Amino acid sequence: MSDTAPRNPVGAPQMLADALLRSMTGTTALLRVTTASTDTGMSEVGLVATAFAEVVISPVVMRKLRPTWQEGEESKWELLVSATGVEQQVSSLELASAQSLFAMTLAVTVAGQDYLIESIAANEAFGQVYLYRLLLREARQQAV
Repeated sequence: MSDTAPRNPVGAPQMLADALLRSMTGTTALLRVTTASTDTGMSEVGLVATAFAEVVISPVVMRKLRPTWQEGEESKWELLVSATGVEQQVSSLELASAQSLFAMTLAVTVAGQDYLIESIAANEAFGQVYLYRLLLREARQQAV
């Protein structure tokens, strides 16, 4: 059980960020990740098929960034992700950090639309991350 008293400010930023994301009609995002292979030698030469999994992160809020429109340029989106939601998935997947989770993410799906991660920023307070900001762009379907 966590201490939510005002004298312990360490958990307050995370709880506040979660409450804010939920109150702004927070939704869920699916991270399409590659699963870790146990035999790296075999997978490096292509003998083991790469497996994929979908990781659910909640709460998240997505917003369209102010367009600096130029001909042929894609729209940019910002996904605000709860640090506690990311921490839960990092611990359940037994990963070292949130950066390793984002590094193995191939695509982010929000409301049925796929996006690619361009950059990641972490907001911190009292030395603890409370929010991740992912800069996304729409994934284009390529003809095979």
